[in-house]
Amino acid sequence: MTNTTHFGYKTVNEDDKVKEVAKVFHSVAAKYDVMNDLLSGGLHRIWKAFTIANAAVRPGMKVLDIAGGTGDLAKAFAKAAGPSGEVWLTDINESMLRVGRDRLLNKGLVTPTLICDAEKLPFPDNYFDRVSVAFGLRNMTHKDVALSEMRRVLKPGGKLLVLEFSKVAPALQKPYDFYSFTVLPWMGQKVANDSESYRYLAESIRMHPDQETLKTMMQAAGLERVQYYNLTAGVAALHTGIKM
Repeated sequence: MTNTTHFGYKTVNEDDKVKEVAKVFHSVAAKYDVMNDLLSGGLHRIWKAFTIANAAVRPGMKVLDIAGGTGDLAKAFAKAAGPSGEVWLTDINESMLRVGRDRLLNKGLVTPTLICDAEKLPFPDNYFDRVSVAFGLRNMTHKDVALSEMRRVLKPGGKLLVLEFSKVAPALQKPYDFYSFTVLPWMGQKVANDSESYRYLAESIRMHPDQETLKTMMQAAGLERVQYYNLTAGVAALHTGIKM
């Protein structure tokens, strides 16, 4: 039997989800950063800065940025790790990875880039000091498998950082729903000529595990000292965990 999963609010075959997610990010890659600034009012930069600070990357560290997209985290990590460090920018989507690679090169940063699936990471066990994924976990079909892979490639004492949209405070739910399902697709159409990709974005956020559920999933993957920080009343949350 063919296994099914969700693509936004739709139920699709697992193989089809991979293709549909790829279409979304091929479509939005060129306008990704512009739309992020518009749709979050620039807040995504603050959320990422908080994540970078929590990563506390030091010179010589090895860092893996998964679903790294346009390279915001990888750029900061590469500067912090310095010439003696090793920072990998990876993404399953070639269009997004190309944008990220070019942005890093334009900043004079030459880091290894790789198209790879987070559920099948092509790295040895116990290799990285830090692993990060920002706004990418919700698009993965088997989140439990991906989290286990992230733990596998971490060194003992290494830290996983998961920045993702999450569940907002109840008082904000109605205005947030209006913004997500009305304003977001409208702006997607006006700026990126693509309303459906941004409708999927809103739906994928609602289908993603809430803060406590994701914490439990990270613990089930074998991570310890798992905690999370709500950002902007839970619009986003940073989860961290340690491999012991």
